[in-house]
Amino acid sequence: MRIVDYLDKGASLGPNRACLTTEGRSLSYADVVDTSYAVAAALAGSGVVAGDKVAIISSNDPVAFSCVFGISRAGAVWCPINPRNEAAENRELLALFDCATVIFKSSYTDLVARIRDDLPAVRTWVCFDAQVEGALTWDAFVARGEGASRVDRAAVDDLAMIAGTGGTTGRPKGVMLSGRNLETMSALTLMGYPFDGRPVYLALAPLTHAAGVLCFPVLARGGEIVIMRAPDVGEFLGLIERHRVTHTFLPPTLIYMVLGHEALGATDLGSLQCFWYGAAPMSAARLEEALTRIGPMAQLFGQTEAPMMISMMPPADHYRADGSVATEKLSSAGRPAPLVTVGIMDEAGALLPLGERGEIVVRSSLVTPGYYKDPEATAAASTHGWHHTGDIGYVDADNFLFIVDRAKDMIISGGFNVYSTEVEQAVLSHPDVQDCAVIGLPDEKWGERVVAVVQPQPGKLIDGGELTAYVKGLIGSVKAPKQVEVWPDLPRSKVGKVVKTDIKAALTGG
Repeated sequence: MRIVDYLDKGASLGPNRACLTTEGRSLSYADVVDTSYAVAAALAGSGVVAGDKVAIISSNDPVAFSCVFGISRAGAVWCPINPRNEAAENRELLALFDCATVIFKSSYTDLVARIRDDLPAVRTWVCFDAQVEGALTWDAFVARGEGASRVDRAAVDDLAMIAGTGGTTGRPKGVMLSGRNLETMSALTLMGYPFDGRPVYLALAPLTHAAGVLCFPVLARGGEIVIMRAPDVGEFLGLIERHRVTHTFLPPTLIYMVLGHEALGATDLGSLQCFWYGAAPMSAARLEEALTRIGPMAQLFGQTEAPMMISMMPPADHYRADGSVATEKLSSAGRPAPLVTVGIMDEAGALLPLGERGEIVVRSSLVTPGYYKDPEATAAASTHGWHHTGDIGYVDADNFLFIVDRAKDMIISGGFNVYSTEVEQAVLSHPDVQDCAVIGLPDEKWGERVVAVVQPQPGKLIDGGELTAYVKGLIGSVKAPKQVEVWPDLPRSKVGKVVKTDIKAALTGG
């Protein structure tokens, strides 16, 4: 299955049905199919051949998402770019991916202006919703394919998309995902979660992330995707009621906002079959509240390298046989998915028995073939014949997977990956900081909050708010510390290395 095959499958079940709906206006399956052919022809007319990389920089938008299917139909590789990244990171990603074409929304014109001169390999820039200097308009782009025969190519080496992800040093890597990877993910979604009738999926979370790939199994069943352009919890609740939404996904941070919204109690949520949560740790107490006040909550656990479905926890698994909430399982990540083998491995490569803690490792057709142009990272992630997640966990006697730590000190805050070393480098660039350590601590709102513990230069005073603003200006608000602690010195090992476990213990009292 190519990405576009999910669209074509849905169209075969009803070409005139609503496919993508935004702000009360719907594009039918036939409309989106026609757009995909137009984009494929325009890409071919721009010199894009099968295997070329095409990036999209956009917030949630039906035209931008339609372009994903045109990229696939052209046999090209979709490169989703998160517009919330800093310009330097997106420039590095676009260069790493060898992108030939970039399609962007006009609201990111300033971002494009900051990076385009450093990307000579990008041959074509397209702004799909406005006229922007140096970029083709949508009409001019589509005109490049007019009069040509229909383009419908196979992908090269089954490569469907490349997704950017940081490393422990903060340097981005490109995770290659094949059609087979996405097909496995979609099959697991359809076999593991309730799908009764024609689904209606509400996308509030970014389509560049989990919310986007979850659309593919919905399309395969001829479902409707209701796209929200911007986060608005009140509107989110209203859309569930008006469109009789059956499926949606939110990270815990936004679920907490839903639970706190005054309209929740008066909203009819009876149409919901599956409300997915994931991308960050969720408070067990808030999850129990969500089960009572929202309904059929469903967890998924994966990573970019093994998208979404390493383990699964459908709504029924949140309850005991007598119908009471299974509070003892709410902090788990569910059971390993049916087409995924999960092991717990020690540092020597030996698999551990039930209950023992070690690194979570995976074997499955869900797993990436590797990192783009990075054989060393690919080899490191697949030692002993297993994919290494970098997460520490265990499996209990009921086959539930529990994640207890992250081997690489990655912080997941508000559903986004934050790498401690990148934040540390930004903090250390402040002239009044002598040393620092960045850790993640549990947070009711963010899942984890970024905490910077800093040692000032002799004779200097550090203001936490000023330091946070300084870091925010360098690497953005998502990665900036939400808590700053000033200590006269940091705990260190005998060789002078900062001991983060001691810092966590001091800040958590244990």
